[in-house]
Amino acid sequence: MSFRFDGQTVIITGAAHGFGRAMALAFAQRGARVWGCDILAEELAATQALCAQAGGDCQVRVMDIRQREAVFALVAAAGRVDVLVNNAGGVLGQVGRPLETVPEEDWHAIFGVNVDGAFFFAQAVAPGMKAQQRGRIINIASGAGLNISLTGIQAYAAAKAALIHLTRQLAHELGPWQITVNSIAPGFVRANPATERQWHSYGPEGQRRLVESIALKRLGTPEDIAQAALFFASDAAGWITGQVLAVDGGK
Repeated sequence: MSFRFDGQTVIITGAAHGFGRAMALAFAQRGARVWGCDILAEELAATQALCAQAGGDCQVRVMDIRQREAVFALVAAAGRVDVLVNNAGGVLGQVGRPLETVPEEDWHAIFGVNVDGAFFFAQAVAPGMKAQQRGRIINIASGAGLNISLTGIQAYAAAKAALIHLTRQLAHELGPWQITVNSIAPGFVRANPATERQWHSYGPEGQRRLVESIALKRLGTPEDIAQAALFFASDAAGWITGQVLAVDGGK
């Protein structure tokens, strides 16, 4: 199945690397006008350059998605928005620690980047999508939101679970305007510096056990996640909403 998004505007958060870069490139190659944002300026510029080399259109903005005014300003600049991919998130350099040692600010920081930003962007695009009687919102959650997090970070598991439930709630709220809201829950993918550190921390034996626990016996790639996003954004998924698609190679 081949998808095209000619004439459509797609916003992708966390577009500097990993899933976000793969999705920006995938949508740009298929005719979309992409707006990518991130806090990492150099990496974001590299994403823009890759899209241009592929003949695609990608505008970028360096910003913090936890700042509501910045979110609304980007959406206003983009104009009509057809697809929103809330991809920004992560663990912000944190590591698993005993519950009683986690500072309050660390808890709130992870919720801010994984949940607050997605909520602000959904708020910002909703009026336009309602007016055009069509829209796609795709939230990139994690297998950590469905099961125990491999990171051991309590806030990360809780935030991704919150994002999944926000997906279901918004699907029912926005459905009357033909706006679909779905979530992708990736399995472990070596997609960024944080996941590279996590992978190497397992050591050879831990890495082997992780791969053996996957039905397809291989790790996923950012492109695997991008393909799922293309599907949810397409007309083929027009009667699918409120769903969570685990893209994890089979667990």
